Amino acid sequence: MTRPFRFSVQVSGLPGADELIESARKAEDLGYAAFGPPDHFGDQYAPMVALAAVAQATDTIELQPLVLANDYRHPAVLAKEAATLDVLSGGRFVMAVGAGWMRTDYDQTGMVYDRPGVRIARLEESVKILKGLFSGEPFSFDGDHYRITGMTGMPTPVRRPRPPFLIAGGGRRILSLAAREADIVGFNPGLAAGVVDARIAPSAHAEATDQKLAWVREAAGARFGDIELQTSVFFGSITDDARGAAEFIAASIGATAEQMLESPHVLLGTVDECIERVRSWRERWGISYVSFGGEFMVEMAPVVAALTGT
Repeated sequence: MTRPFRFSVQVSGLPGADELIESARKAEDLGYAAFGPPDHFGDQYAPMVALAAVAQATDTIELQPLVLANDYRHPAVLAKEAATLDVLSGGRFVMAVGAGWMRTDYDQTGMVYDRPGVRIARLEESVKILKGLFSGEPFSFDGDHYRITGMTGMPTPVRRPRPPFLIAGGGRRILSLAAREADIVGFNPGLAAGVVDARIAPSAHAEATDQKLAWVREAAGARFGDIELQTSVFFGSITDDARGAAEFIAASIGATAEQMLESPHVLLGTVDECIERVRSWRERWGISYVSFGGEFMVEMAPVVAALTGT
C-alpha cells in the first residue's frame, strides 16, 4: 500500500507566547498535519504545557511532541497528561515517545544515564502501561521497572482505542520495539553517544536507512503494512545549488555531498528537486511522513502543498 504524504513541524527554542501560537496557526494554514516541540531541559517550553496552549488556538492540526522522553515522566503521569490533552483538543494528540537520549539532560538533572538497552526496556514497559491506561478499563502491570495495580486511566482519550503511537530511533532494538508497538515508526540517525556530532553521520546515510527498514520489516511481521514510516529533516533549504549546500554540510560532519543528497534527513534543491527527492524516499523506503524543523516551515511550504495527500 502506498500511503499519501503528510508533513509536520518541530518547533524549538523559547518564542514568545504570541509567536508560538502564530507559528502553530501558520503551520495549520500551510497544510502541515502536526506541530510540536522536542522534550529537553534546555531553552524550550515544557512540551505538554505548550501544546495545551496550541490546542486552544488551533482547530485541526495534531499535537505531536517529537518526542517525549520516557525517563522524564512516570508512565501513569504521562498517560493522564496525554489523555487530558487529547480530550481538551478534541482528539488531536499523538503519543510520540522515546527512550531518552541527550546526555546533558541526565547529567544536569542528576538522573541516571543507563545504557541504551535499559532505557529501551523501560520504554517498552511504559508503552504497555500507556496502552493499558488508555483503554478505560482497570489495568495492572508488574514489570522490572514499573508496577501498576488495578488502575483505570482517566480521562479516556477521544481517539479510540487510543491516540496513535509514534516511536522513532536509529538502532535495531528501538526500531524493533517501534515496529511491534507503534502506529508510526520514525527513522533517526543513531544517538547512542548521547550527543549530536560527526559520529551520527554514518547512521544518517541512505544505506543505513536500508538497514533500518529491514529491521522494521523483520520485527513488524504481518503488521508492517499497517505502519506509517516517518523521517525528520535536519538540514533543509530551497536552493538552486543543492550540491554546493550539500558540500558545505558534508564538510562539517565528515561525509560526502552525495551522501548528504541521498540521506532522508537532508532536503536540498529547487522546489521541484525537493519534491522528487521526497517522492524517492517513499519509493525506496516507504517514507510518507516527513517532519521539518520550524526554521524550514515556510520555506518548505511549496513542497508540502504539492505533496500532501498524494
